[in-house]
Amino acid sequence: MFTGIVEELGEVVAVEDLGGSARLRLHGPRVTADVRHGDSIAVNGVCLTVVEAGQGEFTADVIAETLHRSSLGALVKGSPVNLERPMALGGRLDGHLVQGHVDGTGVIAARDDADSGTTITITLPGGLARYLVEKGSITVDGISLTVVEAADDHFSVSLIPTTLALTTLGTKQPGDPVNLEVDVLAKYVERLLGHTAGKEEAAHEEEAAR
Repeated sequence: MFTGIVEELGEVVAVEDLGGSARLRLHGPRVTADVRHGDSIAVNGVCLTVVEAGQGEFTADVIAETLHRSSLGALVKGSPVNLERPMALGGRLDGHLVQGHVDGTGVIAARDDADSGTTITITLPGGLARYLVEKGSITVDGISLTVVEAADDHFSVSLIPTTLALTTLGTKQPGDPVNLEVDVLAKYVERLLGHTAGKEEAAHEEEAAR
C-alpha cells in the first residue's frame, strides 16, 4: 500500500523488450537505499516488484497486462518517473490509500499555468467518472491529488509549486498520457451497495412469489 506522496523523481536507465513484456532499469538512490529483492516500488503509480538492486538503481519486470493498462509502455531511456516505497505500518498517511493498481490511463487535455498555481485538466476513461467527486482523491502518475472539478469525461486538479518541481507533472504537457487510480474506498462502497440492493431485490421477488 502506498500514499501517493512521491519520494523521488527517478529516471529510466534502460528498457529491455522481452517480447510482450518489458524489463525496466531505473535510477533512484533514495528509494533503493534499503530495498531488497522482492520489495515493491511504485513507478508512476504502478506497483512493481524489485528484481535486482544496487548502486542506486533497481530493475523491475512489467508484464503485458500492465503495459496495456498503464503508460509504462511509453517509457524510454531518460524518461523521468515518480518513485515511492510502500508505506510502513504505523507511518503517517499524508496522501490517501493507494494500491498501485492502475485503473486506466487519461490524457492531459489542458494545462493552465498561473502565478497562483497550475491547473491541469485530464480526460477520463469510460467507467471511472462515477468514482470521482469534487474535493475527493485521485492518483495521477502515482501522485495523490484533490479533484477540483469532476465531469463525465474529464476532471481537473490544481498543483502547487512543490508538486511541479518534484514530480513528472512539472513537465507534462497536453497530449501526454498519465496513469490513473481512483479511490479504492469508492469501489468498496459501490460493491457493498450493489450487494445490498441485490439482496433486497431477491427478497422482494421471494415475497411476491408467496
